[in-house]
Amino acid sequence: MADPAPAPDAPVLFFDSGVGGLSILGPARALMPAMPVVYAADSAGFPYGTKSEAEIAARVPALLGRLVERYRPRIAVIACNTASTIALAHVRAALDIPVVGTVPAIKPAALSSKTRVIGVLGTDATVRQPYVDRLAAEHGADCIVLRHGSAALVAYVEARLRGEPADPAIPAGALAGLLDQPGGERMDMVVLACTHFPLVEDELAAAAPRPLTFLHGGAGIARRIAWLNGDAPWPEGAPEGRAVFTRIDPWVEALRPALDRFGLRQINAL
Repeated sequence: MADPAPAPDAPVLFFDSGVGGLSILGPARALMPAMPVVYAADSAGFPYGTKSEAEIAARVPALLGRLVERYRPRIAVIACNTASTIALAHVRAALDIPVVGTVPAIKPAALSSKTRVIGVLGTDATVRQPYVDRLAAEHGADCIVLRHGSAALVAYVEARLRGEPADPAIPAGALAGLLDQPGGERMDMVVLACTHFPLVEDELAAAAPRPLTFLHGGAGIARRIAWLNGDAPWPEGAPEGRAVFTRIDPWVEALRPALDRFGLRQINAL
């Protein structure tokens, strides 16, 4: 028997350790303006990029299980490369709704690169994953695939969204981690393999010593959500979104203007 259609007000759940997943929510909201949204940030566990694989593999499915039980979403989106490359299979096994992961856009980078040198800029945890090895082998076997993890750039993005001053040398330093490697002088594509990083793509481009093409998966994930939703109805109008944090602290309140720009006007604790 076919699964029953979700209720029109059943939300799409977006999950990240912080607010990087807003770069995934933005294109999805643009494509589906009537989509109800719950955006969940594991502020108590932030950042994921410096944690062990075992910690993430245990933490993420448990949290998503609680979120699905509470909010009854129609689709869950792991809007975090680190969580997706480590825990996506565990989450899919634990949940009975469609789960969309966010993985580095190595395939489109390899298809587009003229120089056959691609950079992957992510967190330390993401760039060392066997999942990234497989993507590089399957889609970029004839390419040099450079990798660099930058926890400093993740913190930079969060600070910028809170309206705090941030060191402008950090984007340049993150890029230098790729450009200064052997072959970096020929790199033409940079895969933004952390969902935080598209939120400062303009700043990364301005910091680059020469033109580079930056790629990430936001638009493709939006299309995937729309395909999975199929003909299931959305509610009338553009519903107010909800942001949920595993820990509420002064940093969360400072994020309110940024969350509001993405339609997330309710803030709750999990």
